[in-house]
Amino acid sequence: MKNILLFCFLYLLIPFLIISILVVNPKQQDFKFSKNTMVRVYRSKTKKIENVPLEEYIIGVVSSEMPVSFELEALKAQAVAARSYVMYKILKKTNSKYDVVDTVLNQVYTDDNSLKKKWGSSYQQNKAKVTKAVTETAYQYVTYKGQIANALFFSTSSGYTENSEDVFTSKVHYLQSVESKWDNISPVFKEQEEFTYKEFCTKLKIKNNNKFTIKVLDKTDSGRINQIKINEKTFTGKQVVELLGLRSVKFEINVNDKIIITTKGYGHGVGMSQYGAEGMARVGYKYDEILKHYYTDIKIEKIK
Repeated sequence: MKNILLFCFLYLLIPFLIISILVVNPKQQDFKFSKNTMVRVYRSKTKKIENVPLEEYIIGVVSSEMPVSFELEALKAQAVAARSYVMYKILKKTNSKYDVVDTVLNQVYTDDNSLKKKWGSSYQQNKAKVTKAVTETAYQYVTYKGQIANALFFSTSSGYTENSEDVFTSKVHYLQSVESKWDNISPVFKEQEEFTYKEFCTKLKIKNNNKFTIKVLDKTDSGRINQIKINEKTFTGKQVVELLGLRSVKFEINVNDKIIITTKGYGHGVGMSQYGAEGMARVGYKYDEILKHYYTDIKIEKIK
């Protein structure tokens, strides 16, 4: 239950944080990246700021954000996306004390000592695989029209990714909806939640009269719910997700002896789907092809 509540809180909070970083002040583009660039990471447990070499930081992120069992090309795509994301954040945070936090509020980073504890006897094998993915894409990042891209990513799409403006209000050309037909390999691609009438009404704070009128008022192009009316009360899709503890804003509600809600996908849906990337890698796509599929009209450049 605590995990569900945490997910719901972050599901609502993260979009507001992302909105604020979709546009970089042109003056911040004067910052010059080098192979010696350090990332100022705020460590949530110690409340301290650590300066971590860029490539070391990317190893810690890829190890945390994507299953190490994934194909190498998927891990490489994740490495480039994570590097682009933190470089974008560095530009945004030039006047701040730190660039990123080490949690899902930005992207999860785990240091080497913690990875040893996490992986145990598999540490050497897993670390070597992740390091290979990072080394083979060393210092590479995503740009759009010469500017570093905010390369957002998430777990699992519902079959299509989302337009940035449908989730975060701001339209970004390289963060537009694309088909992602590989995501059904994800263990959370499709899930069902059951509620009694009483549970359903209590959580949504509506009257329990054992009769339900459900009408979807507005959807995104991919079918995620923007607005829905249940009996006489109107909700946003995000409100329903928060109140019921669902994984995705793409859901269907069926009323039988119980209320059965089927969800598809997991996460905000904008940018690269991680399970989509894994599915593409399994059928032979290379990391650059994966990135160019999920981020429209981008280029892959390299710190010199």
